[in-house]
This record gives sequence, structure tokens and C-alpha cells, in this order.
Amino acid sequence: MMFTYPRKLFSKLLSVALATLLLACTDNEAQFQQAVTAYETGNYSEALRLWKPLAEQGDADAQRNLGLMYYNGQGVAQNDQQAFAWYQKAANQGLAGAQYNLGVMYEEGLGVVQDYQQAFAWYQKAANQGFAGAQSNLGMMYYTGQGVAQNHQQAVAWWQKAANQGDIEAQYNLGNIYIIAQDHQKAIAWWQKVLAQPDTPENAEIKASVRRGFQAFKDAGIY
Repeated sequence: MMFTYPRKLFSKLLSVALATLLLACTDNEAQFQQAVTAYETGNYSEALRLWKPLAEQGDADAQRNLGLMYYNGQGVAQNDQQAFAWYQKAANQGLAGAQYNLGVMYEEGLGVVQDYQQAFAWYQKAANQGFAGAQSNLGMMYYTGQGVAQNHQQAVAWWQKAANQGDIEAQYNLGNIYIIAQDHQKAIAWWQKVLAQPDTPENAEIKASVRRGFQAFKDAGIY
């Protein structure tokens, strides 16, 4: 069984923007830094107040972060439509994380009418920039034929890219693909990578499935 849902929005938005702040000290960057500090200390209304004018001026990182705050209801009433609108502004400027999030929202119908073809298109933009989560989701869309003609070779190719970057879903799905192909050694190798991933709540379901798979291998004398 392939691992498909639930899709999760990319929320590690602040660290990338924060790294850029070290390069210069303009007024806007100082304001962005103040917003980061406010956000990290839980003062979401202040973070929103500081980021919003930057986002309105076209700062893509601020736009992406506003999308996250509207999606999570942090410092503002939760609003998927507003989250979608801000992610779209950032995605149109080429931010891979925002492009990925837009793909998720189109795929799940969050703040917008569900549209698999649009989901595929935005995942592809992010995947082409090397964004592992988008590569993994693109692989699943090729595998299931949602939003694109079904193509298992393309599915494997995109999962390989994502898995090589450490994406746990892609590693798990590659393991399953190799089981179907009766290549147990490759399946075992990818599943071992899954088990080497951190023990987090997000990873628990996949890791439990892999442990059950290994037990089945042992019972069959394969592992």
C-alpha cells in the first residue's frame, strides 16, 4: 500500500528567511527580523502587524509567512482563502515552499476548488527547484494518474529524487514499489532508511507500517 494522506503544508518558513537577514541590515530586513522574534515568542498579532506591510510591498517571504498564519489562525482568524491568496502571491514569485503549499491546497480543496491539474502544475514548479515534498507528491500523482496521465516510471523517478533527499514518504513508497517488483533487497534497503528517520509523531504511521512489513519478511524467511 502506498502512503498518500494526509498532505501537510510546509511550515518551516522562518529559518530560510532568517538566514538571509544576516546578509544586510536594511529597515525592511530589521522589521522582518522583529516579526520573526515576535512569531517565535508566540506574539502572533505583532508578527502579523510587522509582516503584513512587507507582504503588501511584495516581500515573498513575508507573503509566505502570512499564508501560514492565516492557515493556522495565528494572530488572525483562521481563513483558508486568505492563506491561499498569500501563498499564491509568494508562489508567483518563485518560492518553492509556497508553490508546494499551493499544490497541497489545490489537491485538498483548501481555500479553493479542488483541482488536481493545478495541484500537479504547482508541485511540478516546486519539484523542479528540488523541493523534496513536491517531488514526493508529484510521484504519487504520476502513480495514481491524478492530474496527469498515469506513468509509473515517472512516479519512481520523482520518488527517487525525493527519497535521496530524505523524504520518508518517498522512501516508503520506493520500498513498496520494489516489493511489487520482487526486488526484496532494494525494498529492504529503502525501508531501513525509513526506520532510520527520527521518531516523531509525523513519522509514526509510516515507521509502524515498515515494522509490520519487516515482520512479514521474517515470517516468510526473506529477512
